[in-house]
Amino acid sequence: MLCCMPGVAFVPALLVSWSSAAFIISYVIAVLAGHVEPLVPYISDTGTKPPESGIFGFMINISALLGVITMYIRYLLIEKQNESSHFVRSSCNIFSLCIGLMGCIGMGIVATFQELSVPSVHDIGALVAFGSGVIYITLQSIISYKSCPQWNTYFVCHIRMAISVISCIAFIPMIVFASQISMTKIDWTPGEKDYTYHFVSAICEWTVAFGFIFFFLTFIRDFQRVSLRISTEIHEDS
Repeated sequence: MLCCMPGVAFVPALLVSWSSAAFIISYVIAVLAGHVEPLVPYISDTGTKPPESGIFGFMINISALLGVITMYIRYLLIEKQNESSHFVRSSCNIFSLCIGLMGCIGMGIVATFQELSVPSVHDIGALVAFGSGVIYITLQSIISYKSCPQWNTYFVCHIRMAISVISCIAFIPMIVFASQISMTKIDWTPGEKDYTYHFVSAICEWTVAFGFIFFFLTFIRDFQRVSLRISTEIHEDS
C-alpha cells in the first residue's frame, strides 16, 4: 500500500502506522507480561521493563527520525508553495520546523532514558516532546488556514485546528495532574494514593499522542504533490 502512494505520501503514512504500532505493541506486551495494569497506563509505563523496553525504545527512536523527515518535507513544501502565493513569512515556517525538531529530540530522550532509570531526564524529554508537538501542530494549523483555498481545503484546515485545540486542552491537565503525583511507579491500581491524578493525566497523554498521529495523517494528501528529484553531475577532467 505504501509503495503505491503518489509523491512522498508514504512518509507521513509510515510515520503514522509505525508510531501507532510502537504504542500498541509495547502496551500489549507490557499488559501480557503483567508489568502494567490494562486500564490507561502512561505511554512510558508500557516501555519501561524488558522485553517491551527494547521494542519501545527502538520503535520510538525510528518514529522520531520519521518525524524529522516528515517535518522537513513539510517545510520544503510550504517554502515552494510560498514562492508563488506568499501566504506566510519564511521565518514563521522555519520557526515551526525548529519547534517540531525539538519535539523529535524530546521523543529520542524519552526512548533512550527509561522512566524508572533516569526519571528526571525522561520527564524533561516528555515535556519537550509533548509541549513542542502541541505548538508545532497549532502553528501548522494556522499556516494551513493561510494557504487556503489554493493549497488546502477549509475542511482539512478545520480538522487540523480541531485536533490542535483538543491536544492543547488535553496537554494542560496532563501536566497539571502529573505534577501532583508524589511517587514514580508503573504498576498503578485503583484506590491507591495519587491514582486519580495518574488516571486523568494518562488519559490526557494518550489523547495528545494520538492527536499527533491523526494530525500527521492529514499530511498524506499534501505530500502526494511532492516528488523527490535526485540529480547527479559528472565532471570529466580534461
